[in-house]
Amino acid sequence: MQIMAGSAVLGQPSLVVLATVRRSAAPAGMPLRTNTRATPKRFLRLAVPLESRVQSMPTRASHRWSGFGDFSVMPQRKASASVYLPTGGARRSVVRMCGIIGIFRQDGHAAAEVYEGLLCLQHRGQDSAGLVTYDSERGRFREVKDNGLVTDVFNKEAMALLTGSVGIGHVRYPTAGSSSAQEAQPFFVNSPLGIYLIHNGNLTNTAALKESITHGDNFTRHLRTESDSEVLLNVFADQLQQAHKNDPENDIVEEVFTACKKTMQKVEGAYSVIQLINTVGMFAYRDPHGIRPLVLGKRSSMYGNEWCFASEDCAFGPIGFERVRDLNPGEAILITPDGKIISRQCVQGALNPCIFEYIYLARPDSVLNDISVYEFQLSLGRKLAQRVKEMGIVDEIDMVVPVPDGSRPAAIEMAAALDKPYREGLVKNRYVGRTFIMPDQRLRELSVRRKLNAMTTVFSGKRVLLVDDSIVRGTTMTQIVNMVRQAGATKVFLASASPPVKYPNVYGVDLPSKKEFIANNLTDEEVGRVLGADMLIYQTIEDLIAVGKEHNPRINQFDASCFDNKYVTPGITEEFLFDLEKAGRGKRQFQAEQPAPIGVASQPIRVASS
Repeated sequence: MQIMAGSAVLGQPSLVVLATVRRSAAPAGMPLRTNTRATPKRFLRLAVPLESRVQSMPTRASHRWSGFGDFSVMPQRKASASVYLPTGGARRSVVRMCGIIGIFRQDGHAAAEVYEGLLCLQHRGQDSAGLVTYDSERGRFREVKDNGLVTDVFNKEAMALLTGSVGIGHVRYPTAGSSSAQEAQPFFVNSPLGIYLIHNGNLTNTAALKESITHGDNFTRHLRTESDSEVLLNVFADQLQQAHKNDPENDIVEEVFTACKKTMQKVEGAYSVIQLINTVGMFAYRDPHGIRPLVLGKRSSMYGNEWCFASEDCAFGPIGFERVRDLNPGEAILITPDGKIISRQCVQGALNPCIFEYIYLARPDSVLNDISVYEFQLSLGRKLAQRVKEMGIVDEIDMVVPVPDGSRPAAIEMAAALDKPYREGLVKNRYVGRTFIMPDQRLRELSVRRKLNAMTTVFSGKRVLLVDDSIVRGTTMTQIVNMVRQAGATKVFLASASPPVKYPNVYGVDLPSKKEFIANNLTDEEVGRVLGADMLIYQTIEDLIAVGKEHNPRINQFDASCFDNKYVTPGITEEFLFDLEKAGRGKRQFQAEQPAPIGVASQPIRVASS
């Protein structure tokens, strides 16, 4: 875990003392050890300006705070101290993206509400969580971040440190970089001003941006991680530095918006961003294609209006905010320290949201780009039911069963449209928790059976239509079909609410490489045979896009690149995709001769033609 506190002024980097607490199991009474070695992945860090002294640190299993000696610090050196603390096991997540939230309050502390908002966004990422607040009275940032769930990372002691009426929070699944706690967000630069950033999305010209900021003609910057989010932060900071250098007398707010405009002109890919800028305020912006969501919320208090930015508006309700609107593509919004809101269209934009958000990523109680996720999924169910009717198998179906949880709305609507009973035949064990990535197929199969159980009383002697939101790799679905058959189903028809996933997503969804997609080079019939289903029915791309446009006719083009190989940003070539796969993204590293999962053919299955 990292906890930081710091401050900076324009053009003057903040000098800090770094103190590290090592988290690992140790007997009670273990003595304090100090060292300057590299710290392990799970750690607690305090950073304060040089003029301050570290006063306290948590000790041993009690998590109580006790003092330790002063540090002698030089600006270029880091002093560290370590003490054993208990730690939970490392956790791994399902394939998701990231979730971000920022809250401005007129008084009091924002951390508790940011925490609640992160809980509502936990479905978007489970690898790590981070939260930073800004204490305007002291001019200090205070940060906590670590690998793990929101409830794992933020304990009572950590929350007590997060003072300040403005805060931003992030939950992460690593789509670029690694799963190291060092790469957990937020990221920080102390010059100019002192800026924290959280980011949802994925940049597609990261290599060129790295080169420009680390080896350019201007002031060069050092990157501590492989994260594209840190690159984005440094590009913005570099542009802000240049804006101030070009006109030192200009208003700082104007400089911030100018820096954002220049950043958008340089950066390619998907990015929804919230920043805390020392003395300036909370600053949010969205890429010119609006690929990733970002929503503005508002509430009234006795001291004035309070504001919230979030990836999804499902985070607003529990903390009392009301949805105002989505940020427009290419728009930036600043919430000043006194609560004034300033909006500016930095570059011309065209709304091309990722359609996978509505199928798999977002919660059904969210509204993104004026489209209700729940209503969208119901419409998918109606379209898919029509496909089933066209296949002529309605009379062979006894009931419709969803694969929990994301496919429920589509399955409910399908059952109604087909005039078939809707049944919950697969029970999800919600108390197993996530497991490590399984090293072999047998353990992966065991993991599926631990989380899902097929009820014999539902399936015995029945012909069932199983509905899932999407089928990517097929390993899990193969096991589910097998479980349903073992529970007594006489026929298993399978319906996917999305079209076949055949191409990588480069905008912040860590889908596996194209070689791992079960639909890669296979027909629908062949995929169904591999999965063990009697028949497989996919949603068509045409119906998927039609549903989106029905719910928001103002959207001319969705990003559906993982289905149709049409990317909405420039530069996405076959060479780019190959290099991306070879370099490795998130936790999935490229292996040229990686064997296919058991039950999935490494070469296309040939079906005899009639």
